[in-house]
Amino acid sequence: MSPASATEAGAPSPVSRTPSTGRLIGIDLARGLAVFGMYAAHIGPEPSMGGPLGFVMELARGRSSALFALLAGFSLVLITGRPHPRTGRAGRHAVGRILIRSVVLIALGFALTALGTNVDVILAYYGLTFLVVLPLYRLSAGALAVIAAAGAMVLPQVLYVINQSIDGGSWADTVIGWDPLARISDTDGFIDLLFTGEYPVLTWMPFVIAGMAIARLDLTRGKTRARLALAGGALAVLGYSGSWLALHLVPHALTSVAAATDGGSASSAWWSDTVGDLTGDTRAWLLVAAPHSQTTFSILGNTGVALVVVAACVAATDRMPRFTRLATPISAVGMASLTAYVLHILAIRAVGMEEQTLPALVALLAFVATAMLLATVWTRRFRRGPLEYLLYATTRLSRHIK
Repeated sequence: MSPASATEAGAPSPVSRTPSTGRLIGIDLARGLAVFGMYAAHIGPEPSMGGPLGFVMELARGRSSALFALLAGFSLVLITGRPHPRTGRAGRHAVGRILIRSVVLIALGFALTALGTNVDVILAYYGLTFLVVLPLYRLSAGALAVIAAAGAMVLPQVLYVINQSIDGGSWADTVIGWDPLARISDTDGFIDLLFTGEYPVLTWMPFVIAGMAIARLDLTRGKTRARLALAGGALAVLGYSGSWLALHLVPHALTSVAAATDGGSASSAWWSDTVGDLTGDTRAWLLVAAPHSQTTFSILGNTGVALVVVAACVAATDRMPRFTRLATPISAVGMASLTAYVLHILAIRAVGMEEQTLPALVALLAFVATAMLLATVWTRRFRRGPLEYLLYATTRLSRHIK
């Protein structure tokens, strides 16, 4: 993304006046918030502590990673052409950049996973999702939105059937045995990335495709942002309220969910992960909207929250220059989000935060403050974070594509 254009007064503009040029500072702000949300999920206090802080920590669970994935789709369109997709040789170069980026992210994701922290690293899933949705990059915003909606409605049910097949058969073991990625990484390889992992590509595609659709819009227009916020609010209500109604209206749904999980009360399953992990088998699980539940209700609700956050961040940075200046450290983290994400995992590995070396809230505040300080200093001189620059330099190999 290019530097922000100047305003009529000569000061940097927080949002460019066209959808095709300039850095959308609001998107950087949203991305920075997503990074901090994942910090909260990985390092922060447990939501079970209750009170306002516990509520905020619970909000970060699942919704921050969904926002991160949605913004990944936004980035894909930035690379391949916004507002109009690149064609010809430029288009082939853009596709090549995405392919290289995907491979690098998959490798980096498995390398971070091998460190053995308590973090479910999203990067490998993120990279493979890029590969899967890449054929859609030329579609319009409307077509992408329809595909994202259809995916949210259908793919969770498909994933449920596939996981039932994996649990009841041996075909997955055969695939893993032949999978070179599984042998190299000592994991379940593509079976994990596509179906059984924490961020299965099959049900995280809708987030990325929704982000691609948003990138096709002119977010500098107030009406566009308002419609985006309204759509997000409607999706959030549909997802979370729909789950609550389904769990209470479908006979024995709550008791079935409670019996199949290792957590607390199933009454929280319409929005919270305090319901616990799924350990048994019940179709009633498809009715929950808990984070990482891979259900239609959770995808709709989390997408809705992400859309509202994006609309609010872009509107705030467009209309409130003072707020934009105050939020610069967060936006700076968004500009270096890959670096900030990777460094926090390395820090967890180095200082042993998975063993609660420090009080959780103190550790979280320390991580957030350090990320803002380093990112602010770095982005005053450079357009990209350190890892972002290395990734950009690597993807420039696509220039050799004829």
